[in-house]
Parts: sequence; C-alpha cells; structure tokens
Amino acid sequence: MKIIKLSAIDSTNSFLKEMASGSLVENFTVVVTDNQIKGRGQQGSVWESEVGKNLIFSVFVTFESLSVSDKKYLNYAVSLAVFEVLQQENIPRIAIKWPNDILSAKKKIGGILIENSLKGTKISSTVIGIGLNVNQTSFSSSLEKASSLKLSSNRTFDLEQLLIEIVVSLKSKILLLNARAFESIETSYLNVLYKKNIPAMFKDSNDIVFMGIIRGISKDGKLQVELEDEIIKEFGIKEISFL
Repeated sequence: MKIIKLSAIDSTNSFLKEMASGSLVENFTVVVTDNQIKGRGQQGSVWESEVGKNLIFSVFVTFESLSVSDKKYLNYAVSLAVFEVLQQENIPRIAIKWPNDILSAKKKIGGILIENSLKGTKISSTVIGIGLNVNQTSFSSSLEKASSLKLSSNRTFDLEQLLIEIVVSLKSKILLLNARAFESIETSYLNVLYKKNIPAMFKDSNDIVFMGIIRGISKDGKLQVELEDEIIKEFGIKEISFL
C-alpha cells in the first residue's frame, strides 16, 4: 500500500478525491494526517479530533464491477473492516451503529465517510474516510457521547500499526465485495448492528419520539424499524436518531 503522510490538511477525503481527479492513483493509496482542519462526517456533519492523538485517514479503492444498487454492501464491508480490527484488539462492547458509526460501550469512537465516483450504473472508485478516536482522553462538552480506544481499554495505541491493521482488513473485505459475497457480508454486519431486535426509543426528523425495534436494512440501505403497530417503517440517514 502507498501511504501519504500529511502534518495538516483540510480534509483527507477532499485531498484524495482531488488527487484522483488529476492523476492515476494506485489502488489502496492512503492519505493520513495528524491534524484535519475541516473534517467531514455524514450529511455535512463535522468531525473533531485532537492533534496527533487519533487516526484520521482516507483510502482510495477501485472496483472490478460494483453496481450503484449494491452500494450498501460497500458500507457494510468498510464498517466490518474497522469493527473486526477493534474486536481483535479486545476493545470492549463494540458495535456498529447504523449506518457506519463505531461504538464502544454505547459511545462513539469512530465514524466513516464513503464518497463514490460513478460510471453509468457502476461505482468505478471510492474514497473511504475513517476517523477513529484512539489516544484522546478528553472531549468537549458538546461531544458527551464520544469516547476513544484508550478510554475504553485503558491502553495507549500505536497509530501507525493500527492504520496498517485496518487497511489490511479493508483489503480483505473489498476482495469479498468483488467476489459478490453480499449475503455473507450482510449477515456479518447485521449480527453486530447496534440495538438490532431490541426495543429502543427513537426520534425522527420532526422531533417525534417513538418506540421501535430495528429489524434490518432495506435494499436501498434504509434502516427498517418495526413500530408498535407491527408496521415496518424505513428511515434514511438523518431521518432518525437514538435517544
């Protein structure tokens, strides 16, 4: 793998996307930084990180033949790549919160941003941004649901080694994706999905609070929640949140 290290950058995803648009980029090229000034999350949210304490990187990946209609499996694969490395590191009570937040003991320790480039009905390439709270031990009051690997495990981690482990794991998951092992990938993802089949309180985009049970993910990647009247309702990103 080719690793490009930057001391500071607005966004590793933006840097890698611009790089790929102007030149031929090697598959699994990685851009990593100690300081991301304008980190981005899902739907324009902001990713905050203490300089030099966490893992902030993006990976460029090309595909043999991945349809746009199968993009949810890419999300599953990337989430599982991170999850399985942390599982091997014995991080306690980890789970994937739909669509791709990584939790430990119900607190967020990682986030993923996937930005695809399309050719017709195919995803030709993608830039996968991963932010993982690693050795940071204090967070602003606005991030009360944030945690880190160090807080969860009381250990200090080698950032470079952890980066390599995640990229190697990602490579293995992309191989499964290219082999169209969709059913296996989906089963593994649903097995570790936070609050699946457990009654929970939610709030929708209109601030309406309701009880529901996560039952699965729709074909187009929406969260399927069973309501009290046993009707299954589907929600997109930012249309639902946990209380």
